[in-house]
Amino acid sequence: MSYFGPKPDDAELQAYVDRQLDDDRRAQIENWLEENPEDAAALAHYQAQNQALHDAFEPLLGRPASARFRNLDRVRVNTSRIWQVAALIALIVGAGGGWGANEYFRAGPNAELALARDAVVAHRTFEIEVRHAVEVPANEEKHLVAWLSKRLEAPVNPPDLTVGGFRLVGGRLLPTATGPAAQFMYDNKEGARLTLYVEKNRTGDETSFRFVEEDEVSAFYWKDGPLAYALIGRAGREQLLSLARTTYSQINP
Repeated sequence: MSYFGPKPDDAELQAYVDRQLDDDRRAQIENWLEENPEDAAALAHYQAQNQALHDAFEPLLGRPASARFRNLDRVRVNTSRIWQVAALIALIVGAGGGWGANEYFRAGPNAELALARDAVVAHRTFEIEVRHAVEVPANEEKHLVAWLSKRLEAPVNPPDLTVGGFRLVGGRLLPTATGPAAQFMYDNKEGARLTLYVEKNRTGDETSFRFVEEDEVSAFYWKDGPLAYALIGRAGREQLLSLARTTYSQINP
């Protein structure tokens, strides 16, 4: 069904993510998203982040207060600090947590996990696509590399993974809460897909390979120079590690 209503603004899209729209307007926006796949992918990304934050922090709200805080007459309480903590929890688990809290985690000690989570979410979003798996196909690789390098303000080159049985399909630009990211997609003769996620290294530090696995999707992620990388797929740990080493060696010849 074609969409004929007004284009949803940021406030409506946030309300859509937080399920605060009435059924009629929600249905209208879903029609609009069908005609705007890039916006749909971005919203799916934020919805996944929103759910992850709820899963992580809502259990904390149900815990009983410790004896130290039940006996307030025995403790000198810093009330301003309590309100600061309450405001932070409200930001994370309340409306708008998907956007606001994501910036906090990317700037804080969980920035590396945020990188891995965003990379896995992007992989899940596009690995199932057939016609829209990439934005720019591999036969336009020169244009793709120039475009993504300009947006990330650093040289971004897709590695050659044919030694591991994977060929480049193409790539795309992705939105994140802190700026643009790049995704290169690969596949093999069996139809398995692999993605390389690249974004700016916002903390400035460098890390060795780190591994995370969730629901059969695995990722090795690391930071090197001005950029941060994550290689994601449904391959086994050893196969993915070999491909990550190949990627790293080509990025750092």
